[in-house]
Amino acid sequence: MDVSIIVPTYNEAPNVAELVRRVSAAVQGREAEIIFVDDSTDDTPDVVRAVAASASLPVRLIHRDEKVGGLGGAVVEGFRAAQSDTCLVMDGDLQHPPEKIPELLDRAARGDVDVVVASRYAGGGTSTGLADRTRVLVSKASTAVTKAMFPVKLRDVTDPMTGFFVVDRRAIELETLRPRGFKILLEILARKSFRIAEVDFDFADRHAGESKASFLQGLHFITQLAALRFGKMSLFAVVGGLGAVVNLLIVWALTSMGVNYVIAAVIGAEVTIIGNFLLIERFVFHDMRHAASSVWWRFAKSFGFNNAEALIRIPIMALMVETWHISSVIATGITLVVAFFVRFVFHSLVVYAPKKGAKPSAARAVLEEIDEQAMQPGEI
Repeated sequence: MDVSIIVPTYNEAPNVAELVRRVSAAVQGREAEIIFVDDSTDDTPDVVRAVAASASLPVRLIHRDEKVGGLGGAVVEGFRAAQSDTCLVMDGDLQHPPEKIPELLDRAARGDVDVVVASRYAGGGTSTGLADRTRVLVSKASTAVTKAMFPVKLRDVTDPMTGFFVVDRRAIELETLRPRGFKILLEILARKSFRIAEVDFDFADRHAGESKASFLQGLHFITQLAALRFGKMSLFAVVGGLGAVVNLLIVWALTSMGVNYVIAAVIGAEVTIIGNFLLIERFVFHDMRHAASSVWWRFAKSFGFNNAEALIRIPIMALMVETWHISSVIATGITLVVAFFVRFVFHSLVVYAPKKGAKPSAARAVLEEIDEQAMQPGEI
């Protein structure tokens, strides 16, 4: 097998037949396979099976009941299932033109690089398929921020956000990947140094269906970028920082209305305890939930610990205000910073501890080493 073409899909039924037709034509004369890794809720799996029955090359379907890691997780699953070490990743909406595949494969075949990136921003590449000027601006700004955060590993990449690339699977340490959404190339390139080449391409309009871009995907990208750059502890810190800001605003608002600062601190603490739990569930410890206890038991442990911590922290804050005459807002901020480290350790080792008999996750191993990524970020 010369190449395994991995296509992660989510509700792309109208595009499957045309994609297979154009890919088949593009790889004519090569031993190739197409692997659809599908998270769809529509009839995409049925369409893939029907198209596969008459396709001129092998078409395989992996339909995932558990959508672990989003699109990035689907690509990693495709890597594991591929029959060839040369893996080409492309979207299922035909915004990545299959006619560019031979050029990507020919560049990879020279053997002097590990990754060949199809770039919208190199040479004659274009991004005309983006929906509007706002998306073009967001794309370019996101690319600039990403390259600024990884100036060494991404120095030779103009488009680290693309989903169209060829990689030698043997160069990837699959067990180190922690896919969190749709920017799997960024996840790959940020983990280690690769030899990289680029091929320009025109980012086309969707063949059919609707774009999956959303505000939530934007949040996922931000959390992915933060986790790659700084580690899980920093994500926890971001959530804690947002909670601290909300807490301070609540204390300020209530005390301005004449509410006693202790009562204001209690209200602020309860609101942020609940809000922080929802955020860390979604963005920080999402990859550890499957091996941990139930969500309600996790909430009970988190809520109970944070309230116990607050029972200790608030009297200390009161002592700082009454004895040392520190502003109540400043005292609240100081105690929240001190509490951060205790909260992180408790949540990583207790709230999200694997159930008895469950195999500890790789993420937990990282946490038990005091968040290796945070301590060894790799580059400045």
